[in-house]
Amino acid sequence: MSQNPPELRPDLSRARIAETNRDGQPTIGMVSLGCPKALVDSERILTRLRAEGYGISAEYAGADAVIVNTCGFLDSAKAESLDAIGEALAENGRVIVTGCLGAEPDYITGAHPKVLAVTGPHQYEQVLDAVHEAVPAAPDPFVDLLPEAGIRLTPRHYSYLKISEGCNHACRFCIIPDMRGRLQSRPHRAVLREAEKLVESGVRELLVISQDTSAYGTDWRDRDAKAPIHALARDLGGLGAWVRLHYVYPYPHVRGLIPLMAEGLILPYLDIPFQHAHPDTLRRMARPAAAARTLDEIAAWRADCPDIALRSTFIVGYPGETEEEFATLLDWLDEAQLDRVGCFQYENVAGARSNALPDHVPDEIKQERWERFMQKAQAISEIRLAAKLGTRQEVIVDDIDTDGIATCRTRADAPEIDGCLFIDEDTAHLLVGDIVTVEVDETGEYDLWGRL
Repeated sequence: MSQNPPELRPDLSRARIAETNRDGQPTIGMVSLGCPKALVDSERILTRLRAEGYGISAEYAGADAVIVNTCGFLDSAKAESLDAIGEALAENGRVIVTGCLGAEPDYITGAHPKVLAVTGPHQYEQVLDAVHEAVPAAPDPFVDLLPEAGIRLTPRHYSYLKISEGCNHACRFCIIPDMRGRLQSRPHRAVLREAEKLVESGVRELLVISQDTSAYGTDWRDRDAKAPIHALARDLGGLGAWVRLHYVYPYPHVRGLIPLMAEGLILPYLDIPFQHAHPDTLRRMARPAAAARTLDEIAAWRADCPDIALRSTFIVGYPGETEEEFATLLDWLDEAQLDRVGCFQYENVAGARSNALPDHVPDEIKQERWERFMQKAQAISEIRLAAKLGTRQEVIVDDIDTDGIATCRTRADAPEIDGCLFIDEDTAHLLVGDIVTVEVDETGEYDLWGRL
């Protein structure tokens, strides 16, 4: 699990909470851990609280209580969540816990018996009830106005857009369906209206997220289209913002999204969790064991949209993984030539069926394989980025520091997880959120440099 960005921590926050709290207004802080899907849950909770007259505090000391939205996907994530709860208790003392780890209340209260309440994932009403009990609301209808787009914890120019909840897959290493249930897609019109409001408020990039984005709408019994994600992607692409698709499971109907990328309606970017390449490993994971056909699909996507950027994540050291299976994964990477890659060492997760598999891989071998994997991925990244030298790239400006260096992202880079493009000259006229065209004049292992 990647560490949570500092700007999502209330004690280090640069979140866009612009209003000044009025005298006597009850205030709530938020620590949001885990994935972007949990971040969206945090935004929804804060928006509901703000609508009820609560102020939002970016510091522990300024809050009457703190909500910690936890992650419970891996044991390391659970440990980070417990640490965050402990820190909030030490700094503030009044803590409400929610999120994925909240599905295990005894685990939390066993470590931190002084928390005020524990609620599970996406239990918004229970969180609000806990806040009401701990810090009664005191709204002033004349001054407590909710921003039209709600409260957001991301920078002003991009926002996550959650289109569904839950997952219908049964991967042996994953407990998401147990924590968040089966797939529940939001209505098309509701998603589109939220996206419209975000764009109207100044968002330049929509990051579409879910547990399984390409399965969107397949839980609707009365649907007309086989793959409702196609229509949603097309409609989102008509709003005038960048649209980036995350967590896309490689179903055959994904190929129907590629023409939208070639047309420029959505970004030529797919985030697809392949997890492994050896068919035996994939079978033990209870995932489709068709890595060879996946290579054919990747070739077809690139034929239809040569600029497409492909990101994926993989697990090394999965129970039973042999050196031969791992070598197959490295060979597959050579063939696939993915643009952006993440890798995790397998961890047991309480409740996951993979825990019971035989032949668990020793930690030292996991580490050695992870290092070899990342060395391979880094070499591929460096070669693919070198091919962009001298090209002109459209970028979005994420930050401009005090020295005038602009940190940007190309259309091939998502925030927090991918690389950056840096501009260190003639940036005085740039603003965060601007989309400009630059010429790439230097490349590295993961990042680019360019000039206007």
